[in-house]
Amino acid sequence: MTVADLSAQLTAYEGRSAVLGGRGRDPVDAAMIRHWCEAMGVPGPDPAVPGVGPGVAEAPPAMLQVWIMSGLSGAVGRTAAYEELVALLDRAGCTAVVATDCEQEYLRPLRTGDEITFDAVIESVSPRKTTALGTGHFITTRTEIRANGELAGIHRFRVLRYAPARTRTASPAERPRPVINRDNAGFWEGVAGHRLLIQRCTACGRQRFPWLPGCGECGSPLWEAVEASGEGVVFSYVVMHHPPVPGFEAPYAVGLIELAEGVRMISSLVGVAPARIRIGMPVALEFVRAGDQELPVFRAYEEGL
Repeated sequence: MTVADLSAQLTAYEGRSAVLGGRGRDPVDAAMIRHWCEAMGVPGPDPAVPGVGPGVAEAPPAMLQVWIMSGLSGAVGRTAAYEELVALLDRAGCTAVVATDCEQEYLRPLRTGDEITFDAVIESVSPRKTTALGTGHFITTRTEIRANGELAGIHRFRVLRYAPARTRTASPAERPRPVINRDNAGFWEGVAGHRLLIQRCTACGRQRFPWLPGCGECGSPLWEAVEASGEGVVFSYVVMHHPPVPGFEAPYAVGLIELAEGVRMISSLVGVAPARIRIGMPVALEFVRAGDQELPVFRAYEEGL
């Protein structure tokens, strides 16, 4: 299929429905508003809207998309046309997706108790574009969001469906170097000598990592360096597939490690296929050489091995 043929097929989907008869999973509610405000670090709304009644709160306008998100259960009301568009792009090699931007227009406040319904159309599909991520097409959907049947807002959402760009495999020596400053220089000096050093406040005894100039518990600037055992467990982790990072070959795992001393640190997880890593898996400290830099990593161990 030529580029022109593919573009013609893609633009034929413009104006077709992407979601028809969508319904918010829950009415607008105070708990979700509170969680959102806490996560964003903004004050919560007044619990009484003037002229509406006590106990009724308005949701911040920027929450518009929150009420139509489908969650892990998948999209509700998604049309065959949108699925066909995605399948066409998949066959063309555009199997990766990344959200790029959104625009919102607010027409009426959303208040606790409002029932949310929505419909979306495929507003545009761009010609083929070449980006740093790869070559693909931008898809823009336009969603009309209604509260109790009344148009409350318009949400435009744009994604890039693309074929990932080919990248060469870089050597470990090309890994980004850590930022070393006056606050953490002692840690990296320890790493150079194959020692994992954490801090202990000499005023209250609290141990901490990463290295900081003062104690977050009591505020004391007095501390001493303590060598950690290097034993711990996987507290949390992510498996990185994209974007490419020099010195790393995807997929690779990055773990939040809870050390035996009670502090947590982020580092590479090695020794086990990323797909087999689990929360609570035991790990042990190792040091690897990347160019002229020593780095701490953790080797994960599957139970029973």
